Amino acid sequence: MSKPADDEHVEHREYDPEADHAFPDERLNEVLDRVLTDPEITTYLEAQNVNPVARKGYNDHGEKHVEIVRDRALQLYDLLKDGGVEFNGARQQGLDEADEPVIIVLAATLHDIGHVVHRDDHPYYSIPLAADILDRILPEFYDVPEQVRVKAEVLHAILCHHTEEETLTLEAGVIRIADGLDMERGRSRVPYEKGGRGINTVSSQAIESVVLRPDEETSAQVEIRMNNAAGVYQVDSLLKAKVEGSLLEDEVRIVAINTKENGGEAIVERIEL
Repeated sequence: MSKPADDEHVEHREYDPEADHAFPDERLNEVLDRVLTDPEITTYLEAQNVNPVARKGYNDHGEKHVEIVRDRALQLYDLLKDGGVEFNGARQQGLDEADEPVIIVLAATLHDIGHVVHRDDHPYYSIPLAADILDRILPEFYDVPEQVRVKAEVLHAILCHHTEEETLTLEAGVIRIADGLDMERGRSRVPYEKGGRGINTVSSQAIESVVLRPDEETSAQVEIRMNNAAGVYQVDSLLKAKVEGSLLEDEVRIVAINTKENGGEAIVERIEL
């Protein structure tokens, strides 16, 4: 695969551009440059929002959601690598370590395109649509054997992000968790009633921020800051279940922090799930 010239190299990891990563970024950034400017992919990211949002009344599953999932998947991947976690998907296919984040980026980018067919069972519809895109893009970066193996790992990660199918790789586990991390105020992955005051609505509005950081006991900590304890409902009903089916249960810790005012005094409650 050809390498980008120094003046063409683009660092897409805006969350920590100065980080000293243990794996080469050139392949990842070259693929990122390609998918971020591909007309078919960008159109899918727009079109896949119509069924869930305009027709079903769900929350965003389009370009912004994909951007958040992709960035948080890379953050989580970095933390796990720094924590000494050995990923198995690319390795067991005989691929390079540099292909691990490529698999994660492609899966994160294409995981929801099945929404153009229907919201219900969308991961299954994403598979053939993503396969067509991968068949067009991967030959630019890989020979045929590697194309097949990267494609296989990307499709597995897509399938397992929102189904009961058994997650078999840590790359897929990262996508599964990252999909649930798009949950700041109003962006809950659990549908909420517009204008309503039900638990889904209150809970979805309670989460102020989601931060990933190193953890002393595990490789990664997900810190969720809330202004109402009702936010725990979102965390417990979705994110906890995503982690439990990810193969990363022992490597990711979820901490919910609820900050509330009592007579002008801030009271902080820390909840570990």
